[in-house]
Amino acid sequence: MSAPAATPIFAPGENCSPAWRAAPAAYDASDTHLQILGKPVMERWETPYMHALAAAAASRGGRVLEVGFGMAIAATKVQEAPIEEHWIIECNEGVFQRLQDWALQQPHKVVPLKGLWEEVAPTLPDSHFDGILYDTYPLSEETWHTHQFNFIRDHAFRLLKPGGVLTYCNLTSWGELMKTKYSDITTMFEVPHPHPGQ
Repeated sequence: MSAPAATPIFAPGENCSPAWRAAPAAYDASDTHLQILGKPVMERWETPYMHALAAAAASRGGRVLEVGFGMAIAATKVQEAPIEEHWIIECNEGVFQRLQDWALQQPHKVVPLKGLWEEVAPTLPDSHFDGILYDTYPLSEETWHTHQFNFIRDHAFRLLKPGGVLTYCNLTSWGELMKTKYSDITTMFEVPHPHPGQ
């Protein structure tokens, strides 16, 4: 007997963006899971991977931009590095409140920026960051597997100083693609993927 097919994270055409900002941020009692609108935004098992991304993004010191705060897994690791400033974009009200409380306890300056990255990133200065860590939750079925590419194409290279480091994460997409389309992670990365907008 085979296991029942997993329900996709997004229904066809689903768009959470209009409700995302005000939706409750549901952190579980043990602080191991964060859900928003029933979506699995972040879980503690991601810690080793997120810490590796954070260490890379903060490897040049200076000023680091983090896009998406979640459970502060990556943010906490960024703060362990010899950085000067840590700018963080977050759009959800509950997560942003947690970010503000967390920021008060950190050893390095934190600049919380409220809003969707699509709104905030265009307002940030060119060549301002030594590192960027992009890890937001996709907000629609349409952008589920590609949202990070829009940020990279439209903003990352402009925002980074020469020689700056960019890291990004889309574990939500990887997990679904591994369940439905690819048999192993190596194959998934070897297959050519269309550029966003094609």
